[in-house]
Amino acid sequence: MTDDANGSTVQSGTGTGNAFSNVPIEITISVGKARPLIRDLIQMGKDTVLPLDSGVEDPVELYVGERLIARGELEELGEEQKGQLAVRLTEVADLRNGLE
Repeated sequence: MTDDANGSTVQSGTGTGNAFSNVPIEITISVGKARPLIRDLIQMGKDTVLPLDSGVEDPVELYVGERLIARGELEELGEEQKGQLAVRLTEVADLRNGLE
């Protein structure tokens, strides 16, 4: 850690050399798509089940904006976080050149 010109503490040593490396981003996880007819969409209400084009064991896709950055498998976290979903990555895009 170092102090910047304003006297604030700056975290260093992330290994990326990028000032934005500690900025959080939002990743969207896509588990599938639904293709209902418009008449079915209009009739939807609470407790409607909308079938997806994928199964529980199928891979999910991870996106930053419109860019596919990885694929993975959904899994449930352990005892302390029972019911919480997570993604185990199985493929990761080469992001060294930045997001395009």
